[in-house]
Amino acid sequence: MISTNIDQEIKQAMLSKDQVKLRGLRAIKAALLLAKTEKGHAEDLNEEAEIKILQKLVKQRKESADIYKSQNREDLYQVEQEEIDVISQFLPKQMERAEIEAVIAKIIAETGASSIKEMGKIMGLANKELSGKAEGKLIGEIVKSQLA
Repeated sequence: MISTNIDQEIKQAMLSKDQVKLRGLRAIKAALLLAKTEKGHAEDLNEEAEIKILQKLVKQRKESADIYKSQNREDLYQVEQEEIDVISQFLPKQMERAEIEAVIAKIIAETGASSIKEMGKIMGLANKELSGKAEGKLIGEIVKSQLA
């Protein structure tokens, strides 16, 4: 479970006085605690739910970093990038584009999809199979290019 690992990492970051890592870890812990309380029960989240939360955190930080970059706020951009690096350590390794293309090609072959009209069906299957291993935006680009 990611949440138990986070607690250990926070202790280590405090001992080593690593403020950058500590800030990222606290953001993760806060998001996980918020998700647990939103559900209305104190039970632990499963690992899949935790990964979705971390992906959301990374996506939010990437969007913020892009905004800061466009406004020439290098200081704030750097903070977001540091947090992305810390959070990404707890996510499964992202697949390479070629690997994603192969998986999507297999899904298209299995379903017999031949037109862009079937993109929704392919996206649903691809997102399910590649969950946590690839960004939805990239999956969408690849599906669109293979169906076109």
